[in-house]
Amino acid sequence: MGQEPPVLKPCLKWAGGKRQLLAEIIKNLPARIEDYTYYEPFVGAGAVFFALQPSRGVINDVNAQLMATYRVIKEDVEALIAVLQEHEKNNTPEYFYHIRNLDLDNRNFTRLPEVEKAGRLIFLNKTCFNGLYRVNARGLFNVPRGRYKNPRICEEGLLRAISQYLQNHAITILQGDFAAALQDAGDRALVYLDPPYHSPDKLNFTGYQPPGFGEDEQIRLRDCFLVLTERGAKCLLSNADTEFIRKLYTHPRAEIIPLWAKRSINSDPSRRGQVGEVLIKNWKDP
Repeated sequence: MGQEPPVLKPCLKWAGGKRQLLAEIIKNLPARIEDYTYYEPFVGAGAVFFALQPSRGVINDVNAQLMATYRVIKEDVEALIAVLQEHEKNNTPEYFYHIRNLDLDNRNFTRLPEVEKAGRLIFLNKTCFNGLYRVNARGLFNVPRGRYKNPRICEEGLLRAISQYLQNHAITILQGDFAAALQDAGDRALVYLDPPYHSPDKLNFTGYQPPGFGEDEQIRLRDCFLVLTERGAKCLLSNADTEFIRKLYTHPRAEIIPLWAKRSINSDPSRRGQVGEVLIKNWKDP
């Protein structure tokens, strides 16, 4: 009997994360993930990716700092752990805002070593309000400090396990547009699409990266979904359960599966809690 893979989970908290919906998502994926090359072009914190632990895969996100952090975890995890231990030791309100404001001076920030940038992203994610990643129109992180007594900033064991997994498997780490990340996906591809959700009233959180993900982008993603369908790729997509999304994916090859999820990020407090979501898949199980 082969050795069971280590239990992995995200090392970051990300708005719209899929940990609570993992069982439903996995239930709608093929039983033998190892038969496919796995693609996740909106990887975020990677809850589905780490739960599946594919042996071959491509992960991508438009967020450059996020994907650089995954590369650092893969290639230089011990240096990253040392940086995070320093952040953990110095964690005060004044220190938080000092680290948060490093990107105000773009010239000096771009000169920082990648391991320092990765440590900063993880530190801010673990200590900012609600673990929220948000940037303003200039691309600057602008979330205030959260009220945590003893946040776990440096999860050494988890980071080492993720690093070992990324090193020991054929996982390509990309950064950029979702369509570019999917250009090689063919009939042996399994694609999980988790874009910023459609928000007709613009109340749902979509501020991961300027300038946002509007309806034109949702249409472009639908077109990509149909192209992948014609290529024979298996695609599963998550999105908000809105009239726009349902109309967009009204297609003979698209099955719409309604779900409910608990969400805590919305600019209107009355709209937090149970919200309607959908899974959309382009194949029928035998």
